[in-house]
Amino acid sequence: MKFAVKIANRLTSIAFIAAVLLPLPANAQRQHTLSGNIRHHKNFHSTLLNNDRDLVIYLPPGYDANPKLRYSVLYFHDGQNLFDGATSFISGKEWQLDETAQRLLAEAKIEPLIIVGVNNTGKDRIDEYTPVRDDKRRIGGKADLYGRMLVEELKPFIDANYRTIRDSAHTGLGGSSLGGLVSLYLGLKYPKVFGRVAAVSPSVWFADKHIVTYVNALATKPKVRIWMDMGTKEGGNVEDAQRAVFDARLLKDTLVRKGWKAGKDLQYFEAEGAEHNESAWAERLERILTFLFPRKV
Repeated sequence: MKFAVKIANRLTSIAFIAAVLLPLPANAQRQHTLSGNIRHHKNFHSTLLNNDRDLVIYLPPGYDANPKLRYSVLYFHDGQNLFDGATSFISGKEWQLDETAQRLLAEAKIEPLIIVGVNNTGKDRIDEYTPVRDDKRRIGGKADLYGRMLVEELKPFIDANYRTIRDSAHTGLGGSSLGGLVSLYLGLKYPKVFGRVAAVSPSVWFADKHIVTYVNALATKPKVRIWMDMGTKEGGNVEDAQRAVFDARLLKDTLVRKGWKAGKDLQYFEAEGAEHNESAWAERLERILTFLFPRKV
């Protein structure tokens, strides 16, 4: 019986790792769940990466009514999962980022902002979302090039086509899992571009916790406002979940030692009982948005 339980736990753990590492598959088209003013840009081409990806843009209420107003921007990875249950990794399970933003704006809890969903390309996702190669798994390591795409190609495109406030104080970058990892890495690498970061359930473990080493090596603390979180059941078994929380706390403590102030420019949150999926991340969206883009009084 004990052997059977160990095997079952091992298989569950493998399934969890696979869900984190494997490229997101293309789902069959289902019922759309988009809300608000949504724009699409198909096949945005990157010369740097030599690939194409779709963009999904959420515009705040009133965007078209007043052409003089400009807005903060939040760039978010894995754009397929943010707004539309028809395109999400698990059909029907999405972040509800559009609905949550609409509600928080109506309640005057966040500032009006543009949200740019940057779709992953599937096969290139792991490489693009990881700063170094993981030699044990023989994967990853193209986040620097992906970051150049965001800074040199995508952001100029968005700034040229939408009424954005272009400075770092009004520009954020966010994502979950490997998307959370790359958000923190690129936010710290480009603090003059991205001044606000959402590292949601970041994959701290990748490449022997390289991100912790990277933070430790910072010569000076960049001016970046950081949200970071982790669910307490993010893993195939209890041991995996405990390790994920331990790693997240390690990264948080490393940021604090580098000068970030908890509750001021760093907010760390542990979601009790939360798993590693879109439904769990949707549950804490309000906390994320109100910390990074609070309504100015």
